[in-house]
Amino acid sequence: MSVAATAPPLTPPENPTTRPRIRAVILLGLVVVGFTICALALASYFGSSLGLQASLLAILFAALPLLVVIPAFVWLDRFEAEPTRLLVFAFLWGALVSAFGAAVLNTGAVVAFETVTDPESAVATMAVVVAPVVEEAFKGILVLLVWWLHRREFDGITDGMVYAGICAAGFAFTENIQYLGQAHAEGGGAFLAGVFVLRGIMSPFAHPMFTVLVGIGVGIAATSTRRWLKVVAPLVGYVLAVGAHSMWNLAAVAGSGTGMLVFYLLVGVPIFFGFICLVIWARSREGGLIARHLTPYADAGWLSHGEVGMLASMSRRREARIWARTNTGAPGLAAMRAFQDTASELALLRKRMHHSTASENCLEHERLLLDALVSQRRAFLGEWVG
Repeated sequence: MSVAATAPPLTPPENPTTRPRIRAVILLGLVVVGFTICALALASYFGSSLGLQASLLAILFAALPLLVVIPAFVWLDRFEAEPTRLLVFAFLWGALVSAFGAAVLNTGAVVAFETVTDPESAVATMAVVVAPVVEEAFKGILVLLVWWLHRREFDGITDGMVYAGICAAGFAFTENIQYLGQAHAEGGGAFLAGVFVLRGIMSPFAHPMFTVLVGIGVGIAATSTRRWLKVVAPLVGYVLAVGAHSMWNLAAVAGSGTGMLVFYLLVGVPIFFGFICLVIWARSREGGLIARHLTPYADAGWLSHGEVGMLASMSRRREARIWARTNTGAPGLAAMRAFQDTASELALLRKRMHHSTASENCLEHERLLLDALVSQRRAFLGEWVG
């Protein structure tokens, strides 16, 4: 595929109608109303079942793991950062929609099982059989929605992992409020501390590790031109997420304190380190993809090969930002940041073009990005155009 070099920049035709704007307002209104209903329902439940003090303490302690989990996925997302609005939407979907929907269906399953077995067995069966299926489905729907509705912002495996992880972090936040609040209501501060150690320190990445498997499946589908793989990959990811989730819950339900600790050390810890390796691989892979897809632009003269090397390395990007700030001040730093972001977007656009998954106006968008790179380079070099 050729690289745009001399074609004049194109401008998209204006849409004379207001339908897209009206439709966007309607959809935004529906989203806000849906989130509000879920938030009010969950707040009412926590307030009535846990009490104000237990709820506030639970919210505080449930938020602490987010200080580790969210930055981990933001770190993964550094090469080509996803729009903040979509990341916030993903978190709210997990914390509100997924948590509310799962609570309703899981509670209904317990009520149904209690008609044929004792309450303890009903809860155990729900935790092992129903909860993984329901919860991973609600969280996985978010990743599918981002892929379907924002294809231009969804570039493959890394993006799938980021959206899945952020959504799962939101779900775990709400779920932890329930468990922590119940612990405080039943046994005070000692029980609260014990549950926090188990859920907030020993397994803060449990839900993200499960749902990331769905994100990987959707990421594969997003970059594939095979129709069967677009269907099979997300399904396989979902099945693996459900299986891992079910196995984790089974260990928690069936094992005693010692048994659960043994499972955690022999199975949970190795899986967690495997997850860390997967995250590091995904980020390294993203750098390699950027280098591969920007090289043709360097060959055509739009970039230098040194710039490509800088753009493919996060450490060299940091050095370039320091250099830009030292030489041209805050405006130069802003221009260098924009240059790096634009180049990442250009590389991922070319990746979509290579896989024949880009939009119809991809050539126009490519030219706009190339023109932006030229302007941004002039800015951080201090070649101001007044």
